[in-house]
Amino acid sequence: MIKTGSEGSLKKELGTLEVFCIASGAMISSGLFVLPALAYGKAGPGIILAYLLAAVIVIPAMFAKAELATAMPKAGGAYFFVNRSFGPLFGTFAGIAAWLSLALKSAFALVGIGVFISSFLGGAGTTVKVVALGCIFLFTLLNILSVRTTGRFQVVFVLTLLGILSWYIIDGMAHLDIQRYTPFLPNGWRGVFMTAGVIFVSFGGLTKVASVAEEIRNPGKTIPKGMFSAFFIVTLFYLLTVFVTVGVLDPGVFKTTLRPISEGAAGFAGTAGYYILAGAAMLAFMTTGNAGLMAASRTPLAMAKDNLLPNFFGRVNLRTKTPVLSILTTSLFMAACVLFLDLEHLVKVASTMKLLLFAFVNISVILMRESRIVTYKPVFTSPLYPWIQIAGTAIYILLIGTMGRTSLILTGIFFVFSAIWYFSYSKVRTRRESALIQVAENVSSRELKSANLRDELRDILIARDQIVEDRFDRMITQAKIFDIDASMKREELFRLLASHFAQTFSKKERDIYRLLEEREADSTTMIHPGLAIPHIVVKGEELFDITVVRSRQGILFEEGGTPVHIVFALAGSKDERPFHLQALMAIAQIVQNKEFITSWINARNTDELRTLILIADRVRKGSI
Repeated sequence: MIKTGSEGSLKKELGTLEVFCIASGAMISSGLFVLPALAYGKAGPGIILAYLLAAVIVIPAMFAKAELATAMPKAGGAYFFVNRSFGPLFGTFAGIAAWLSLALKSAFALVGIGVFISSFLGGAGTTVKVVALGCIFLFTLLNILSVRTTGRFQVVFVLTLLGILSWYIIDGMAHLDIQRYTPFLPNGWRGVFMTAGVIFVSFGGLTKVASVAEEIRNPGKTIPKGMFSAFFIVTLFYLLTVFVTVGVLDPGVFKTTLRPISEGAAGFAGTAGYYILAGAAMLAFMTTGNAGLMAASRTPLAMAKDNLLPNFFGRVNLRTKTPVLSILTTSLFMAACVLFLDLEHLVKVASTMKLLLFAFVNISVILMRESRIVTYKPVFTSPLYPWIQIAGTAIYILLIGTMGRTSLILTGIFFVFSAIWYFSYSKVRTRRESALIQVAENVSSRELKSANLRDELRDILIARDQIVEDRFDRMITQAKIFDIDASMKREELFRLLASHFAQTFSKKERDIYRLLEEREADSTTMIHPGLAIPHIVVKGEELFDITVVRSRQGILFEEGGTPVHIVFALAGSKDERPFHLQALMAIAQIVQNKEFITSWINARNTDELRTLILIADRVRKGSI
């Protein structure tokens, strides 16, 4: 039975609006309020196309994370996916990389607030750090109080920000100078492609929401809905905002200012417009910092649960249902970065690791699907599989090559550190099966040796869909399952069933066999091509049993008929007639799914057959 909101566990408090605002807020910051000025010098007005191309490049990562998050809605996002796909060694690196990447970029976003405020107050160096530290303290407090509080603040921030940008776009459209769009591609398409690679990292925040998937209500539907709506709406705002800015801002100013949107507003709305958009910029940095802290803090939590970090990181406060120690650790790291480190260079390293994680999650989709684990059942499945994953992986690896030698060296150092940590601390504490191992077993045709990952995904699936065990589930858990390779006739099947039922009910085998044949003579129990449900009534009280048979070669119920591969045999006393009918209804709902039949034929053993029945989509009757 599923228990939600239990003590020491994360609480599901985020809905579609919160998911949309977390994903949107994580995207809109320097990518819109600072980066256009840097990009304009490389692509001119063509930065509009560069932003569009950057949006296209992020699609493979978005699809991959949406699929993995709906199949495995657990805290940790990319870390959890890579760990279950590649194994704990790569999972350790993915966890450290994801945590560092999110925390560094969040710290950088909060420094951005200080930069904007310092332009008004003076005292640049000190002001920037004081403001950034103040924001870290505020968001730490919000994150500790509850995920609902954090989500509500994010909603207010993002909706206010989108409202201001809407005004900027609508009012700015009336003040466009068409001459500023020519020449549209001063540096040709090469400038557009190079600029898109720089801009792309700004879109990466979209997928941060996967890190808090465990705290999202109805994640199978909410995550894709919130993530995709954020992608389309924010991309539209990106394109329209940049389009307006190109049209209202003098090219010379555009190339030199670090506040292009604010300067653009000043051009048609005066000083008031400048300050309004400067406020919007600070809101944007706040949404990125808040979402980043929330997402980053879930990675140490998930790693601790897998014994890859000390256990205290995995503690969840009983009252607030938040990972307080993980949040505090992430906040302290962000504060240290603000105070002591050169964030601009470290953020480039974080971008390199983010691209590497994007490549990993695309490969993870391929590994999870090719592992043929029966309990891997994403609600959203990525289209164009596997080509979009292959293309995405190739693009992200090419982009990594443009990040510079220093970033690559530092990323390599982080991987070495992760390997040392894994072999010295984690390896002796964790033994975890991965999808990669499953794929290797499939290729080598070896029997499945471990069911750990399959069973874990089953438990995640049950929690995701809030499946409450009923009597049919309990019967299947205890049911005898026969897995037969050779073909057989109906009479052979009935003798097998008669022997089992006779032993179960302490009856004579020949009497059970006679009941089966009489029931078949009355009307065939092969109710669907490939499926038969022999069912009989036996003498006695409170007797009921379900026996399942899978025949790979097929069972012939009649000469020249369609072979039967699925058999559910039911036997019970007259007083069990209500449950008998309910069991028939449950079986009918299970087998009507074509995917179930295909999975049934391909299942590797009786454990997988049993699991397929238990996780099948059907209406449960509660405690029957």
